[in-house]
Amino acid sequence: MPPNTPSPPVAQPPGLQHVIQFSGGVGSALSALHVAERVDPSTMTLLIADTQVEDPDLWRFSRDLADLIGVPLTIVADGRDPWQLFRDQRFLANDRLALCTRHLKQIPCRTWMQHNAPPETSIAYVGIEPTKKDRPRAAAITRNWAPWTVEFPLLDGPDRTKAELLEELRERGLKPPRMYELGFEHNNCGGACVRAGQKQWRHLLQTFPDRYARAETEEEKIRAYLGKDVSILKRTRNGITQRLTLATLRREQEAT
Repeated sequence: MPPNTPSPPVAQPPGLQHVIQFSGGVGSALSALHVAERVDPSTMTLLIADTQVEDPDLWRFSRDLADLIGVPLTIVADGRDPWQLFRDQRFLANDRLALCTRHLKQIPCRTWMQHNAPPETSIAYVGIEPTKKDRPRAAAITRNWAPWTVEFPLLDGPDRTKAELLEELRERGLKPPRMYELGFEHNNCGGACVRAGQKQWRHLLQTFPDRYARAETEEEKIRAYLGKDVSILKRTRNGITQRLTLATLRREQEAT
């Protein structure tokens, strides 16, 4: 069956809730669209966590999706942005330990599930993209969401590129989030993601210098607050790994 062909309706047990773990990205959006083709939208929830630092167009896109499938957004929030979280935790996150994902997204969403979606009558849907790199994540996500049943609507089909997924959004009448069009791999944290590498941070500096400046300032504040030589980034040269602050990366970029 072609990827854009609606799946035939599937009989669902009465009272079953279908909760989309919606990030505002292409994978979770397409997952929501695929689920909406198989179940009554009145049984669906579009659950999204507000990290306080998302690109404004993420919310435009989220509202467009909600209107298209007739399911309102359910927004949860810890209340802090990543920088306040890092200060409270006395730890500067990085690509190996992004505690912001857990505290600002996973915990608020799981708390909502505990109060509103009993595991015995609910399914959680996660929008892993169908690529060789992302598919292996499904097993760990399934374990972490126990005791809820987890499904991955995009993984049944063949591998697909980001461009193909974005084109499906357009074919379904949705304008993709502008972060993809601006060259970012993901639509999260306004591009200032601690999981990103040097390439994306350089791109952020060129595309949203104000966002880079804020991240650089906040990193310096945390370094001073902790009194430690910490940084989001690291790099290895001649077999030696060193910390790389955003201030240093910016100065090097400006010197080229």
